[in-house]
This record gives sequence, structure tokens and C-alpha cells, in this order.
Amino acid sequence: MPTMLDAVVIGAGPNGLTAAVELARRGMAVEVFEAHSTIGGGARTEELTLPGFRHDPCSAVHPLAAGSPAFTAMGLERHGLEWLHPDIPMAHPFPDGTAAVLARSVGETAMSLGAHDAGTYRRLLAPFLGKWDTLAADFLRTQWLGLPRDPVTYARFGLAAAQPVALLNRRFRDQKARGLFAGLAAHVIAPLTSPGTAGAAVMFALAAHAGGWPVPRGGSQAIPDALAALLRLHGGAVHTGFEVKRLDDLPPARAYVFDTSPTALARIAGLGNAYRGVRYGPGVFKIDYALSGPVPWTSAEARRAGTVHLGPTSGEIGTALRAAADGRAPSVPFLITSQPSLIDPTRAPEGRHTFWVYGHVPHGWEGDATDAVERQLERFAPGFRDLVLARAVAGPPQLAARNANYVGGDICAGSAAGLGLVIRPKLARNPYTTAHPAVFLCSQSAPPGPGVHGMAGHHAARAVWQRLRPVR
Repeated sequence: MPTMLDAVVIGAGPNGLTAAVELARRGMAVEVFEAHSTIGGGARTEELTLPGFRHDPCSAVHPLAAGSPAFTAMGLERHGLEWLHPDIPMAHPFPDGTAAVLARSVGETAMSLGAHDAGTYRRLLAPFLGKWDTLAADFLRTQWLGLPRDPVTYARFGLAAAQPVALLNRRFRDQKARGLFAGLAAHVIAPLTSPGTAGAAVMFALAAHAGGWPVPRGGSQAIPDALAALLRLHGGAVHTGFEVKRLDDLPPARAYVFDTSPTALARIAGLGNAYRGVRYGPGVFKIDYALSGPVPWTSAEARRAGTVHLGPTSGEIGTALRAAADGRAPSVPFLITSQPSLIDPTRAPEGRHTFWVYGHVPHGWEGDATDAVERQLERFAPGFRDLVLARAVAGPPQLAARNANYVGGDICAGSAAGLGLVIRPKLARNPYTTAHPAVFLCSQSAPPGPGVHGMAGHHAARAVWQRLRPVR
């Protein structure tokens, strides 16, 4: 008879590896099984275009990873993870060559918004500055599981966070501040009128002021590689190229922890229609570029920024998001772009650059948005097309084929519209447990949702530990 493991983790993304590390650090016998030939999930790095050009197929910039309570406690820097910080975390340029910026400095950010809105920005963030550690711990979780560490700050932040960003933006007079916050909220891929989008925008701003929006040296792959190194240090094992179709494919274990979509969990674990009501959101259309030089932004700030948002006004951003949510491909997409090779020379041959961009499209959309994306890029960086050496294009079908958790191209692994950021994958007292006492969910389909921060894995590991501890 094979030895029974304490826990088997299905999926070697950041959440699955985090859950595995936290259980192994408690002395449990843990093994991870990954269908792909490499670990990482949404945090991989690959040569997608030309030799020597290292691209991040999904996540690239990591404000929540740098400020993650789970990752901070692990000390991943001791296992090869090195954060690199651009001069400016994020720039939001306008067609006239000016830009709003999200800088490490609150003052620099405020001044970029114009005289009318600088004070409003300062007042909005002032109660939360210097409190990132408790804010992150209190909000990157299931809100009804346990009391907050800082109830006063929690309540104050919650009042602002529960709003749609469209309502929060009424505090500002000019388009620079409104565009900045709309772009920050758009990372959760929900209409700007959805509750909770203000909270996402403010959290991203606070993350920049607390720890920046860094990239890992060598690519996002450095994050799962560090987690896997730590797991092995504590006696855990990782198996790649192992597709799990049913629980019987796996070694016997007291717990099975799924870093997968809820629908895949139900299929593999034999839970039938347990997650039939899960809603998935719009997809994205992603292009990775190999460039002969840096992007020729008309904005000087954009030329120094790690991340650049393209969609100047909140109205334009809202229209693009609403079109994708309603099943229409936006004619003028809102784009989130990253240029990691500006600060990381390992990403491209000398003098060359990698460039990362995506826009929002309908769920499962099968069209080609390359021309629409590049028209938007040329609007802010005339001559961009002349620098393209190669491009790797992935719409929703290709993204879903690359990562099975991205159903229909939804990189958030579940709709964030309405209360989707809080109640996911469905309403449950403990969303990490299932109807099967030995089966748990740890993917970003569970709270706190999308992002490379490992917090769903952290909370799922706690649920597993609480379930198994009496047995041990």
C-alpha cells in the first residue's frame, strides 16, 4: 500500500504552490501535480516570439505580490525572487502628451492630477497610508471569516471600497484623476458601475505607495520558482506533465486542494453540478511583442513607467468595458501595457525590448483585435508598428487552451461584476471547502480573487489544516 499523503495539490499556480508551502511548513506531507510541462499557472515566462525575448504570457507586473502577506511571511527573496522597480510604477497618458502618474510618492501622484484634484487625492488616501500590512490582511480574504485586525481602518476603507468607481470619481473635477482611477479599477474586468470597483482602484493605488508595482527579474516565472524551491526545502514535491482527470489518478491523501476552476474541480472530484451557477466574465485579447527599440510614447512619463494604461477618459474606459461585458468587441479598446525590459535586461537581447499588452473582449470571443489594439497604441506612440519584429497573439480561445483556469479567456477566473469580488465562486460560509470533506478550492476563483498574491492558497491551507489537525 502506498503511503498516504496529508495533502495533494492539483495545479502549480501561485495559489496552489502557496497552499502546498504553508501545509509543508506545518510538517505535512504534500505533493503538487501540474498538467503543464512547467509550473507557474498565470505566472509563467516563455520565449513566445523570437529567441532571447522572454515574455510573460499572463501576469507581468505584481503590486499585490510585492505586498502579499503570504509571500512576505515566506521570504521568497531568499529563494531567488528579486523585485525590480521602474522610475514610475504606472503612467496614464493623454493624447496631448501629458500624463497622470501613479508614483511611489503620494505627492508626485497628486500633483500629476492637477491643482483641483491634488488635495482630493491626498485626502482620499490619507487615512490608509502606512497601514498596508493590516489593510492587505483584512481585505485579501473572505470578509466574513474572522474579525479584522484594524476594525476602524477596515470600516473606513470599506465605506469607500464598496462603491462603484464611477461614484468615487464624482469626487474629482478633472479627467486626469477620473481616468487614472477608472484605469486602476479596470484591472478587475468589470463595468465601472459595479460595486467594489472603487476598492480595487484604491487598493492598487495604496500598493504603489507602499511597495510599488515591480516586476521580477527574469520574468514572472521567478515567483513560482521561488515557491517551488521553498516547498522542496520543506520536503514537498512537484510533478509536472501530469494531467488529473479524476481523483483516482492521484496518490491517496487526506486532502485534495484544487488550484483549478470550480467547474474543473467538480468534474475531477465527482461533485456533479456543485458549481453550475458560476459566472465567468469577459475575456482578454493579449499580444506580446518583440521590438527593435523602446516604445516611442509621446508622453515623457510613459517612457519611464513600468505599466502604461491607454484609455484617457473614464468615459472611454467605461465604454470599452461595457462593450466587452455586453458581448461586443470594443472598437477603441482600453489597454493595459507593460514594458519590463526597460528595467530588466534579461528580457531581451541588448538594444531590443519586450512589450506586453491586452484589451478586453467578450467572453469566448474568436475574432482578431490586433488592428484595433495597434491603432490605440499608435495614438499614444506614433511609429510603434515600425518597431515590431514579431508578435504573439492570443485571444480568449488561445488563453483558455494555454491555461484551463481562464474559461472563455477570463483571466480573473470568475466574473468580478456585482459582488463577484466578494462572493466567489458562489455564496458559502467557507468558499475554500466543498461538499466533499477532503476536497478544497484554492484558486483565484475563491476570495480574494484575481492577482498573483497567493492569498486564496493561504486561506485554503488554513481550512485544510483546521480540517486535518484533529486527525493528526
